[in-house]
Amino acid sequence: MQDVRQKEDLRVRRHGLGAMRRGPGHVVLAALLVAAAASGCASESGGGHGAAGPAAGHPGGPAQRTQAARAVAARKWGLADTPLAPPAPPAGKPRLTTRKGFEVEGGDDSLPPVITTVPTGERIVLLDDGDNKDPELLRMMAELDIPYSAFLSDYLVRNDYGYFKEMQNRGVTLNNHTLNHPYLRGLSSSEQKSEICGQQDIIEKEFGRRPTLFRPPYGTYNGDTLRIAQSCGIRAVLLWAEEAFPDRMEWREPDRDLHPGDIILTHFRGRKDWGGSMADLIRAVMKTITDKGYAVARLEDYV
Repeated sequence: MQDVRQKEDLRVRRHGLGAMRRGPGHVVLAALLVAAAASGCASESGGGHGAAGPAAGHPGGPAQRTQAARAVAARKWGLADTPLAPPAPPAGKPRLTTRKGFEVEGGDDSLPPVITTVPTGERIVLLDDGDNKDPELLRMMAELDIPYSAFLSDYLVRNDYGYFKEMQNRGVTLNNHTLNHPYLRGLSSSEQKSEICGQQDIIEKEFGRRPTLFRPPYGTYNGDTLRIAQSCGIRAVLLWAEEAFPDRMEWREPDRDLHPGDIILTHFRGRKDWGGSMADLIRAVMKTITDKGYAVARLEDYV
């Protein structure tokens, strides 16, 4: 059994989405986007509908002005189009269940669900930044008013907690991605506990909030992972339906398209590997999202 798992983990290291690979964490933008509804979204001109737009009879309402400001920011940052405005958050968070085929042996509904999408009929996207430190990204996302969440590995962020504190001050939720980004299935139960719960403790100490969301490195986990994560406060394990790269998208589903509630993981490994910046990556992924009629929404409103 150990040999089988080692071979599978090697496959994960060598291949992309089909093998559930999350690239090496040392400079990653893990962008988590939950697809949600553009059908109520404001256009670049500032028009909006439903909860996302201004009240009837008030064409210059706050939502319209916000979308107009986003249009200015989109031009400044070189986006092909203005990002669509998301609809109002749901009144209550949807019930999450583990995606079929992602269960663990002996698991049941008491364990944190492992998801690649969230239940919604809306065409939104939720975005998550990882460990890379780029002040330009903070400015870009703030000016575009694009929400995102972060999954952190301590060995990559400990040299500059201040950067991530600034990220948190801008409304970004900081979540757990282990201390050292290991292949968890290759670790003992006690080693997994150190990696997962140890990171819980550090994030709580440094940022004042204990995470409730967890992404296992490389998308690999087992029953111990879920039970340990639950024991130290995790309520959901997030994987992804698509991977976004600066030069392409990789799709889990055969139709090669976005779907309501999809989680999109966006990689970034720096100029040396990608020949571009994190701003370049955002421009590329936002073009795909906007062209397909999706808007970026806040992850924590759905999970």
